[in-house]
Amino acid sequence: MLRSIKLSVIALFLGAVSVFGFAPFTHWWLPLFTLAGLFELWRRAPGRSVMLGWWFGLGFFSTGVSWIYTSLHTYGEMPASLATLAVLLFAAFLALFPAAAGYVYKRSPSMAIWSVPAAWMLAEWVRGWIFTGFPWLAVGYSQVPASPLAAYAPIVGVFGISLLLAWTAAALVWRSRYSWLIVALWGGGWMMHDVRWTQPVNARFSVSLIQGNISQSIKWQPEQAWTTLRDYRDLVARSQSRLIVLPETAMPLFYDDLPEGYLDDIASHARANGGDVLFGVPERLANGNYYNSVMNVGEAAMQVYRKSHLVPFGEYIPLKSVFGLITEVLHIPLSDFSRGALRQTPFHVAGQQVATNVCYEDVFGEEIIRALPQATILVNVTNDAWFGDSIAPWQHLQISQMRALESGRQMLRATNTGMTAIIDVDGVVLQQLPLFTRATLTAQAQGYQGLTPFARWGNYPALLLAGVMLLIALYSQIRLHRARSR
Repeated sequence: MLRSIKLSVIALFLGAVSVFGFAPFTHWWLPLFTLAGLFELWRRAPGRSVMLGWWFGLGFFSTGVSWIYTSLHTYGEMPASLATLAVLLFAAFLALFPAAAGYVYKRSPSMAIWSVPAAWMLAEWVRGWIFTGFPWLAVGYSQVPASPLAAYAPIVGVFGISLLLAWTAAALVWRSRYSWLIVALWGGGWMMHDVRWTQPVNARFSVSLIQGNISQSIKWQPEQAWTTLRDYRDLVARSQSRLIVLPETAMPLFYDDLPEGYLDDIASHARANGGDVLFGVPERLANGNYYNSVMNVGEAAMQVYRKSHLVPFGEYIPLKSVFGLITEVLHIPLSDFSRGALRQTPFHVAGQQVATNVCYEDVFGEEIIRALPQATILVNVTNDAWFGDSIAPWQHLQISQMRALESGRQMLRATNTGMTAIIDVDGVVLQQLPLFTRATLTAQAQGYQGLTPFARWGNYPALLLAGVMLLIALYSQIRLHRARSR
């Protein structure tokens, strides 16, 4: 009994410490050793591998997504006790995925070097789409941009990097004769660091990314609306770039409720710059549906992007007959958006084809690449004010860095409170604004053309590699069973 408690506490600790491998701490080497530590616990106590995987996951997710408490309590006005319980229950659910990898180990401990990394990666992949998906904190994100494994992102994506990281941890623990592959794997990544899969297209252009720093506590107050609109108009007026980008729902009114002439002033300034302004705004249609949208004004004809991957309970209520009462507990404005189309044409602005995504959408790599190869640059507009002064905005920036690597495109991020940034095709942040400042990031951006292997095939190469590893484990298990039965 005492041994079981001790092992569970160690697994919980390893999971919690793993979060320091991600932004803003960026000790990218740490998840390699915490995973190896978990696998070592499994090796020593194979009968407890499922429970130990769950305790690892509980420590990992309750620490890594603790910022949900801020959204629910500070801004959603949920009572502190309920918000704490909600975070713990959510972490307990997410912990089932590491537990599932532990179950695979329990079933095939002799072939763990192949089966465990594949199971870990597949568990992350399933977590990325089941119940609309929550792929946040896939361990592959921790490797961007400094780890040698980051070089494999344009080939196998974030889940493929998770697989390679987990395989390295497994090889360290089980000391297989294949361990020499660790040197080849990490050395190959180091040598591929400067490989570019896409090519620049057209001339560089000027861009201004505006960070309004509007507190979430006042953002949707009616008496604050005109002040917010005026501040954004003034920030636009001081920007001389060809492309100016405002954050998600920068306009705190429905598009059809904006003051007469307001957008005309912004459009005139954009045309004087020879370009366009992209801005986030709620859009209401005649049929009563409303969308979390991005529009443009300026030289180009108006285009609209409508967010398609919505956040459950934050932007829409799933199964309203069952969960409708949640809206009475959470005070979240505009919490029942309609979905935009899965495939939408990139904006043709500033001489570029701009693929826009809103907030949480850039967590889903296979959805981002739908706009490729047509899109030459990516733009993410977001409002991470919901997370306050937590680690979430830093984690989100790291996710955007992964998307730039996978797609071979620069990523421009315009956020309300941070992290506003421009990210290069190698996943490196070229410039960024500090959190909680009202400022404009002005820089030169570059469009790119071509397809990375990930942009061409998505997660299929990573899934294929995981499948091959499971087949190797199964084949080896069968051979071992036959040898023992002779």
